[in-house]
This record gives sequence, C-alpha cells and structure tokens, in this order.
Amino acid sequence: MRELAQLRKPGLKTVHHKGVSGEEATNECDETNPCMNGGVCEIQEGQHKCRCSPTSYNGLLYGGPYCTVVLLGCEHHWCQNNATCSPYLDKARHRYSCICPQGFAGTKCQTSTTFSFEESGFMQIKSTHASTFEPFNLTMSFRTLQPMAVLFLCQVEDRQLTLELVDGRLRHTLVKGVDAESILLELPVIVSDGHWHTVKASLSNSKLGLSLRDMSCFGDSCIVEVEIDKAESELGSGQPEPTLTQDLIIGGLGEPEMASSFLGCMRDVWLGSHLVVPGSAAKEVNVKQDCGDSDRCRETPCQNREYVAARFGSEDVESYAMFTIEDGVGYSTSVSMFVRTRRSQGLLLVLSNSTSQYLRIFLEDGMVKVQINNFESLLGKEKVNDGHFHLITVLVEEDSLSLLMSAKSQGDIRIRSVLVQPGDIVHVGGLPGRRASQAFGGYFKGCIQDLRINNWRLQFYPISVPVSSHRLESLVDVTQGCTGDDLCSNNPCLNGGVCYPLWDDFTCSCPPNTAGRRCEEVKWCALSPCPSMAMCQAHSMGFECLVNVSLRGESSLISYRGNGKIQRNLSSISINFRSRQQNATLLHAQKDSMFVTISIKDGHVAFELQGEKRTSNVYLYSQDLVTDGQWHKADFSLVSTAQQTSRWRLVVDEHWDKPSTSFTASVDLDFLRKGVDIILGGPGLTSEGNLTSCVGLVEIGGLALPYYSDMEQNLPRPQEEQFVRMSGTPDMGCLGLDVCEPDPCQNGGVCENLFDLFKCHCPSDWDGQYCDLTVDGCASNPCIHGSCRVQSGGYECLCDAGYSGHHCETVVDVCAHHKCSNGGTCLRGRKHYTCLCPRNTTGPFCRERLPELPWYIDRFPYPKLPVSYCGNERWNYSCFNGGNCSSVQDTCDCLPGFTGQWCELEVDECSSDPCLNGGFCRNLINRFQCVCEMSFAGDHCQIDVSDFYVYVFLLLWQNIFQLLSYLILRLDDDPEIDWNAAYDD
Repeated sequence: MRELAQLRKPGLKTVHHKGVSGEEATNECDETNPCMNGGVCEIQEGQHKCRCSPTSYNGLLYGGPYCTVVLLGCEHHWCQNNATCSPYLDKARHRYSCICPQGFAGTKCQTSTTFSFEESGFMQIKSTHASTFEPFNLTMSFRTLQPMAVLFLCQVEDRQLTLELVDGRLRHTLVKGVDAESILLELPVIVSDGHWHTVKASLSNSKLGLSLRDMSCFGDSCIVEVEIDKAESELGSGQPEPTLTQDLIIGGLGEPEMASSFLGCMRDVWLGSHLVVPGSAAKEVNVKQDCGDSDRCRETPCQNREYVAARFGSEDVESYAMFTIEDGVGYSTSVSMFVRTRRSQGLLLVLSNSTSQYLRIFLEDGMVKVQINNFESLLGKEKVNDGHFHLITVLVEEDSLSLLMSAKSQGDIRIRSVLVQPGDIVHVGGLPGRRASQAFGGYFKGCIQDLRINNWRLQFYPISVPVSSHRLESLVDVTQGCTGDDLCSNNPCLNGGVCYPLWDDFTCSCPPNTAGRRCEEVKWCALSPCPSMAMCQAHSMGFECLVNVSLRGESSLISYRGNGKIQRNLSSISINFRSRQQNATLLHAQKDSMFVTISIKDGHVAFELQGEKRTSNVYLYSQDLVTDGQWHKADFSLVSTAQQTSRWRLVVDEHWDKPSTSFTASVDLDFLRKGVDIILGGPGLTSEGNLTSCVGLVEIGGLALPYYSDMEQNLPRPQEEQFVRMSGTPDMGCLGLDVCEPDPCQNGGVCENLFDLFKCHCPSDWDGQYCDLTVDGCASNPCIHGSCRVQSGGYECLCDAGYSGHHCETVVDVCAHHKCSNGGTCLRGRKHYTCLCPRNTTGPFCRERLPELPWYIDRFPYPKLPVSYCGNERWNYSCFNGGNCSSVQDTCDCLPGFTGQWCELEVDECSSDPCLNGGFCRNLINRFQCVCEMSFAGDHCQIDVSDFYVYVFLLLWQNIFQLLSYLILRLDDDPEIDWNAAYDD
C-alpha cells in the first residue's frame, strides 16, 4: 500500500512505499512509469519521484505526486511588470510565485530596481560587520557610454575596493594601506557600448574575483580571480573589534562634481543578499528612478554629435523660430523633441495653416499640454521643468492623440482628425506677436534639441551630413548650444551667502545661522539675542523676545507706537493674560473718534471697537469666565479680510469651534499703524480700572508688542515692521501678590499661594477659610446604627446593641460567643440571645440540672407543638410552642402556658409549691400535677388517707387514673426542655 508523503517543492513530488526496495522502485520507473502528463520518473534514495514538466502539457501545467493535479495558482495572479507566473502546490493548496524580469523585484515584481545618474551623483550605503573576514559580494547590471567612470567604491578603515571603467573595460582594485601596492583585476571586454551588462565583484576566502555575466562574454575572458594573502583579504585592521563600519558609494567617489562619476543606468544591484534601490541608501545625490532613453546622439547620422541644442530665451530675450513644411505628412503625424527648461510655462510648438492653428504644444504648471483645433486637449502627468532633458513625443492619428514622456505614456484621447500639408507653418518657442504667445504662457525659455516631425528634422543649425529636413524661415534671437544664464552675476544670495551657478538656476551656500533659498532667513535665535529671562521666537523677518510681565497699577502702564513702516493690514489682536480681577482694562488705544478697548468686565473678557464715523460700534463679550487665576488667550479678528467692513470674532483659549461673533460690522485696526498711543494695562473710555495682573504675548496684526527695548536686548530686532515701546518699564516675570504674608491661616493651618489668592490647608479638627472654625464631625451623621459623640480630632460612634464598626455599620452576631451549656441551642435576637435547653437542664444558660423523677412516678411523653416562621426582608424570627406571628413588631402571640418574646419559655406552675404533705409537683402545660405520699390524696395532697379502706380505694383510683392517662397521652417520650431567657452579662 502506498502512503503519500510531504510535497517537497513545486514540480517535484515524492511518494514513499512500504517494503519496496531500490531495485523494485527502478523496475517500477522502467515498466509502469507512474508519472503522468509529461512527468519524468526519477529514483532517489531507493524511492521513485515524479519530476513534473515545467512546460505546459495539453495547454495545462500539472503537479501532485504523479503529476495529475492541474495547477490553478496562476488563474488570478497579481504578478506585475510582465513577470512570469509559476504555479505550484503547497500542502494541497494552489499557490504561485512570480518570476521577475530584469529590473524588477518583490514578491509580485512590483518594485523597480532600475535607477540612473543623468548627472554627477552617487548613492552612499553604510553598514556594520561583526568580523573582518565577512565576504564581500556585489552584483549589478549597468549600461553606459562612458569609457572612464567609477561604478562603486567600498571603504573599511584603510582598506578600499574599487570597481571602475578604464578605457571602456572593467577594472577591480584592492588597496590596503596608503603605501601598499594595489591588487587589480581587469577584463578585456569593452562594456561602454550602451548595452546592459551584469558584473560581479567579490572578496572572500583569500580570493579577489571579477566576472562578467552576460551573452557578450564567453570563456576565460568573462571571469578572473587571483589568490591573495589572507591578511590582504581582511576588510579591517584584523584586530578584535566589536563592529566595523563599511562605507559603500555607488556611482562615484562621494563628491557629486567629480569627473569620475558614473553617467548611465543601473539595475538589480545586490550587496550580498540586500537589494539596493533608490530610497534605501543613507545618502543619495542626483539619483533618478528608472532609466531614461538611450543617447539621442548615437543614431545616424549624428555619429559625431553634430545635433546641437538651440537655446531660447537666453538672458530672458523673446526668441522663436519658424519653419515651413516641405513634404506632406498626412493625417498621421508624430512630433518629437528633447526639451530642457526650468520654467513652468511657455510655448513649445504651433502647427498652423492659412486658416487656423490646429496643433499646439505648450507647458502648463511644468507639464506638457497638447491642444487640437482649439477643442480637445491632453495634459501630461509628469513635470519636465527640472533642468534635465526630457524626450517629448506627440502622436496624432486620424481619430486619436497620444502623449509620451521618455517613452512612457502620459495618456491618450479621441480627437477630430487634422491634416498636415506642405506649406503649413511651424512656430517653435513662441509666436511673432507677444500677445499671441502670452495666451500659452509666454515665450519658451530653455533648450530644444533634435526636433522632428515624422522623422523630418527641423534644423536650427544645419549639420554637415545631409538629412531630410523642413525649411527654416526665420530664427529670432535663438542661440546655438544650451548654455544657461549666469544667475549669480547679480549675487542673489543675502546675508553673506555664496552663489553657485546651476543651469538656468543658482544655489546659495549660506553661512551659519542662515537658511532659505537666498539665505534670507537668519537663524536669529542661534545668536542668543534675548536676555536670559526671555525665550527667543524666530519668524521669517526677524525674532521676538517672549517674556511674561507683571502689571501692578498705574505705575506699570506701558505705551507703544508703530514705527511708521507698518504696511500690512491690522485685522487682528491677540492677548495672553492671567488675572483674578473682575473688572480691569487690558489694552486701550484711541485716535480722534476711533478707539479700541480690551477689558475684563464681571469676570468676562470684552472687546469694543469704534471705527470711522460711518461704521457701527462693535462689542464682543466672552461666554466663559477668565478670572480664575489661570493663563488665558483671547483672539479678536475680522471674519472676512477681503471686504472693506466685516464683523469681528472673539475666540478664547483657541476654542475655534465656539466663537463669539459681533452683530455689527466695522473696519480693521489700520489706524494703529502710526501716531497712536497703545496703552497696555491702562484705562479705556469707560475705565474699568488699571490691570494688576500678568500679561504675556500681545500681537496686533501679527506684530508683537515688545517688553524689551533694543538697548535691553543682545541684538536689535531686524524686522522692518515694528511696534516700539515708548514708555514704561514692566516687571519681568509673572509675580503674584504675596498673599501669604502675613500668614492668614490660624491654628496651624498652612497657606498656599494660588496667584493673588490664598488657600489654607487646615488640621483635621479645624475648618473655615482661615482654619478658625472647629470641625463638627457629627454634622454629617456618620453613625449609621448608633449615636455620635464629638471628640478632639474627630468623632466617636456609640453603637446600638447588635452593631459594631467605626460607623456602626456592621451587624453583630449575638451567638458568636454564646454561653449556652450542656448542648443548649443559641437562639439569635436583635440585641440578645436565649438558650434552648435540653429536657434535663434549665436556667438562662442551661446550667441547672432538673431533679430526677421518683421511681414511682410514671413518665409520659412531652407533647410536640408547631413552630411559626415570621419576619420580613430585613429580619426573620420564629414563634415556638404553637405561638403565632403577632402584629406587634418582632413578638409572638403565645398559647396558654408559654411566655417570652418568641414563646420559648414555658410557665412553671410548680413555682408556688402547690403540693402539700410532701407531695411532688409535676409541671405540665398550663397546669400542674401533685404526686402525693401514700397517706395523702387530693389535688394538692391535702387529704389524709391513713384508714385502710380509704387507702385501698385511693390506690385503686390512682392506678385507674394512670392507665387512662397513658392511653390518652400516647406520645413519644421526648426530652423535656426548659425555655429560659438568657442575657449576656
């Protein structure tokens, strides 16, 4: 019998057989061949295995132990970028894997591994190694036309590995130490041919290796290795070290402007098992994703690179070129050109006839836009204004328009057909009229190279080799070459920055503490311009020294004025403050009939503004109180700054979701720009009193009211627009009143300063604002089942019977320590307990033994009486001896002969000693019985029966009586129980 074993890998299935030898398995492969659908039977370790065909059989792929299962894993696969899907079985589950083409990686081949260097740049990768003997392996594919370039440089301490192109050939070099000789390997194959080549460079096991892995190389010319001394193969000093840092630079030597930098494309770069893609390196300079088109000057007839670019807009002049179509193109037209620019707008090309402009190509927001017949238009997806050359291709078919950028589709649309005929005009870079060019973003500024319409050239400057080209009609201010403007000639860098020119651009090397494209942003706070108590806050035009101040009455008023250079609109005021005053003026300013006042009224912040006479008065009032001694921020601003008048809005503590808005509209605060005194902490028109509190940052239109003058700071404020402090010297820091001096708290209370307010923390037996009131601990009635008694330091609860605990909250179990003896049962009550005694004992605790009955007195059973269960949800109790529940709380209605709260006590009728002449009294229920001596008789043994006949008669009567009593009371002889109430002493 066969047993199915585990599946080892896709396409290779294993079946184990019990009791089958290797020879038998071989015979089975030769004779029966159990593998189906093109599978090949193989013998491994005495067992046969089916190796399923990797190619389709009858249009299907098969797997399973005998290659009989149709593989379905690729039916809905997600492999991308033309990857090959490979189905397989994994524990009877259909799965698939993606076989990526060159230039892609990832489980779904979704990651592009291709990148390029179109100008000098590099990628830097830093890693650490635990051992100096760890092997180094780097594999990459590349293509370039450079004969001299560095592919990578690996540096570990003083050891250096280099892979470079020398005269178009690969050279691998190892240098250890400054004065040591170099060990180099070189392959003879020319690889600077613009085609893709794959190379592996390695250093491991005392060998330095270099191999070329592509179809252009065969035999010994593709691989070279050299044995080296083991000490030379160490990347490091060879001494025990915790870690070694490996610095790998791909594409150059780490300097972007080096002449040895690699220009071209790379893909599938593997450092050991680590894939290197853009974004994974520690530092990247001029690295672009994907690979651009091949060298546009390699195809004929430009072997000698005679196609030079044409420069438009040099030094911002208006330039354009005009051509005439020489040969009919028809309804299918292609326009291609290389474009280099940094402008986001500009006209590239217009095709027109005698009646209209039927094809326009221009830049819009840095992207290419194509328009047909003033109707249909197509906008590209990628920007081209990055200063690099981009190949733009426009394809016009009879009813469709397509746009490509470096052979990558940017989209296509349906159009009405256009016809290009001989005699049509082509304008490049602009139109003769400035106004006409402005409709398409103005004249083009940049370079255009290799312009073609259906492979016919439009030559700005003819080349020496004859080619098919359209006729040049005019060339206006178009220069030869692609030299950028020298934008550093006017030194645009500020604050001592050094300008470095780029193509049609510049970059500024800024000195320390400056930033921005033109070094216009000085990092003022790094210069420590503020006093030690203040915090520096930088902004685009300067800095502010932020500090809180204390204003205490009229002597602390501060006045400000604008410096006469304020140009912005003042449409807002914000103020930070901390106060406990119910009424005070925070800020006031007035010019003629116009004024603005910010105040505290009845604990709320208020804003009042009167603009010009033609405008209404604005009044705002906060919803929340602001006089709790905490910091608050009030923002006042125009609702709309676009209108001449607008309503005002108040927001407290940045709760922008619940603003207060004025009912009337007014103007802004531009009357505060100059010539107006702004009083901080001073009275308004309706004075609410001077402010005696703390104030923080105050801004009008985004300009701060400074608390320091320029003389009091380490550096003056550089911003042009300023408010200047005119008078007043505030106390720096928020200093509240010393409300704890003298100490207002009595009886050992501790005073806490809560900013212009104190709080006394009192001992436990004192209360009140000043700890002057004795604490009545019993005022809250803390004792649940008991009475409260005031004591020093608190109170004491005197608990009712049956309760205990600090607040008399615990019910006491009265039977927990009962004293019932001789087997007596404890009966719980609310405040006490009683003992239910056995028949032969009595007393409160069942400690007294009852006398034994004389021998001549017959015993008869004690009657059984029912028990009633009474109570409610809070208290349950029982009524014994036939007693019933009473309407009186916690009591019972007892039968005659019983008493007690629960009828637990039987009345002792013998207690009065009713039997005479030595008779024995027997206690019965609700009665007694006298047992007389032989000479006496009667209910109380009061009759003398000494006469014989009398004696015989009485004796007979007694026996008859006893017999009748026995017959009537035929009950079990239960123990007699004496019910007695017992109380714990």
